[in-house]
Amino acid sequence: MGLRLDKYKIKNNLKNLKLAFSACFVLLTLTTVAQKSNPLELWYEEPATVWMTQALPIGNGYVGAMFFGGVQEEQIQFSEGTLWSGGPESNPEYNFGIRDGAHKHLPEVRALLEEGKKAEAHKLAQSKFTGIIDTGKQYNAEFGDYGAQQTMGDIFVKVRHSGDVTNYKRSLDISNALGKVEYTIGKTTYNRTYFGNYPSNTMVYRFESSKKTDYEIRFETPHVLVSQNFKDGVYTFEGKVADNNMPFETKLSVKMSDGKISFKDGVIYIKKAKDVVILNTSATGYTLEFPTYKGNDYKAANNAVVQKWHNTTFEKLKKEHSADYTHLFDRVSLNLGERNALNMPTNKRLQAYAEGANDNALESLYFQYARYLMIAGSRPNTMSMHLQGKWNNSTNPPWAADYHSNINLEMIYWPAEMTNLSECHEPFLDLIESLVEPGKLAAKEFFNIRGWMANTMINAFGYTSPGWGVDWGFFPTGAAWFSQHLWDHYDFTQDKTYLKEKAYPIMKESALFWIDYLTKDENGKLVSTPSYSPEHGGISQGASMDHQIAWDILNNSLKAAEVLGINDDFTNTAKLTRDAILLPKIGSWGQLQEWTEDVDDPKSDHRHVSHLFALHPGNQISTAKTPELAEASRVTLNARGDSGTGWSRGWKMNFWARLNDGNRTHKMLKSLLKPVADNNTGTSTAGGTYSNLLCAHPPFQLDGNMGGASGMVEMLLQSHSGIIELLPALPDAWSSGEVTGLKARGGFEIDMRWENGRVKEAKIVGAPNQSGEVKVYDEVLTFSLNADGIYTYKVQ
Repeated sequence: MGLRLDKYKIKNNLKNLKLAFSACFVLLTLTTVAQKSNPLELWYEEPATVWMTQALPIGNGYVGAMFFGGVQEEQIQFSEGTLWSGGPESNPEYNFGIRDGAHKHLPEVRALLEEGKKAEAHKLAQSKFTGIIDTGKQYNAEFGDYGAQQTMGDIFVKVRHSGDVTNYKRSLDISNALGKVEYTIGKTTYNRTYFGNYPSNTMVYRFESSKKTDYEIRFETPHVLVSQNFKDGVYTFEGKVADNNMPFETKLSVKMSDGKISFKDGVIYIKKAKDVVILNTSATGYTLEFPTYKGNDYKAANNAVVQKWHNTTFEKLKKEHSADYTHLFDRVSLNLGERNALNMPTNKRLQAYAEGANDNALESLYFQYARYLMIAGSRPNTMSMHLQGKWNNSTNPPWAADYHSNINLEMIYWPAEMTNLSECHEPFLDLIESLVEPGKLAAKEFFNIRGWMANTMINAFGYTSPGWGVDWGFFPTGAAWFSQHLWDHYDFTQDKTYLKEKAYPIMKESALFWIDYLTKDENGKLVSTPSYSPEHGGISQGASMDHQIAWDILNNSLKAAEVLGINDDFTNTAKLTRDAILLPKIGSWGQLQEWTEDVDDPKSDHRHVSHLFALHPGNQISTAKTPELAEASRVTLNARGDSGTGWSRGWKMNFWARLNDGNRTHKMLKSLLKPVADNNTGTSTAGGTYSNLLCAHPPFQLDGNMGGASGMVEMLLQSHSGIIELLPALPDAWSSGEVTGLKARGGFEIDMRWENGRVKEAKIVGAPNQSGEVKVYDEVLTFSLNADGIYTYKVQ
């Protein structure tokens, strides 16, 4: 991709390495017997037939692949994160969605709202404050030159055998990030092993059999063929996306195979082999650089990978993959008091759980599955995950498989820091940085103000303008919400160089936008006008979510400035602005108001509960400091109910955890894990989980998986208040258990064990002599780490 390795990343990685070594001795003191006896594995008794709901995901950060496990023919679909349609090369008039001079109409919209003429204000906003896209049959996807993330294609492997199949098993071992297929025909055993190797940027697929077997391998793609050839055991396909001519190349090597190899008409034939190893790498011409987003030497990148293949073996690639993956994955273990897991295929196990089976081990598996997906889909110097992570089999995927800012992308990355995967956060932080310059242009043309903005839908080509429908697409708050992740990365890692050189400048520009955009109401309070509460309700003189996020970015910017010792005109203005923003309000039926106006419908069960941002992921509302607002949040949540899309259920988990209601949070987890039929892949608001444990919006989106994992952490550990809180929302179902390696803000790492709902032992690891506060139930203790960077809390 051509993404640079910033020096702050090098420093941060060294810091994490030191912390990992100091923590490893601590981790040994806490047992993980249950996790060892209950393998972290998804498994099934038949091949997949539906990509979205049954196929199993693997990845190496660059590429996301889904394997089906077919007996006569294996299908491995894959997508490289930078392959997109649309953008500047698809349309000479592409201008990042910007509508020139839109700001000239802003006073009129605001005046109409002041006069109470909401219908007229909305009509004017729809005509003047929507982003511009060009659509037509010449484009790959329905949103035209906005584009969409693209599948690269499918690898098909025919296995020339026949007979009755017995002992079939298709599985995904998430402890080691290995996909497996095994079965028997007669006396012949067949085994396959799949994994994504990040250090070598290689996807690896091995087919083994106990007797010599013939294979046929071919690559299929919906994109334009430029050239293909087969030389020295390596197949090369060069293609391009039809509407923007984005070039790409994928290479397949079969040199490690022990059979006779030939090639004809795009098909690789392997005769009489017991061991076939397919190596695959892919790259595109895309670079994450405004304004052209092109120029990557994809052929050189692929050739460098192929050169490494000359001096390696399957065993070396697997060993390298294992060391790389387990270095991240093994940082966190979780045991929720489970005994033996239900010994049944995962799809049946999910159904049994929904019918009332006690299976805490499934919940632990679901949590670790989210961490597995994070590692597989997001690694340094790769493209940020999108709505579907890195897994997309379409040229016209749902919602373009883009970067939604009104909850989805933020939720996807919520677990990154808290589950000890800070490195996996970096691609999203890089994407945020790339949006600043186009976001400044959009802010200038739409509102004639400083700073940068991003709205609901964001593509890979700097589209930060409002969407083409104001009801869902007008959300200039996206940049400020994204910027919360910049602050969190510092808050969890304590990397001051990163804060100074990358995070703070971006946060400051986002804060400037809100300093300029907010206007005074009749009471002198600052409000956001015009605004729309995401995908719910009409135009407003103040959607509460806008105010809460504006408060959040200003507050975080001030905290960052304090860390960096900055006190200037900006910080003075930021403080005055923050303190003048209209605070959350309690409405007529005890609810937290969604708008400045008290017009909330107590019968609404809308999936978005955006006006609770201040409760989570913000920290403006808490049970300890603002109990009345917390209670109003509870009233709102009860009114909205526990149903909704997958991601909505995941967010509600986090809300209830912040309200310290463990049993209600656990109820939402069970709701999130509700099985959704394998053929239910159309758009719906009745979410849950598919057989492959991917979240059903429906259709599949990754946000629910990640929101669920975040909610599980919030039940066990919270640190947003500046105090480390142990077991703040423990449910009755998790009366005993243990966890190791969770991260808390302040750069701390936490291990703890509890019995009968009470903490028995906890260890806090961090920098030597570092101090802080820890809350155990109602008691707040001041702690100081010793010279080894360890503090131990133990109940005698």
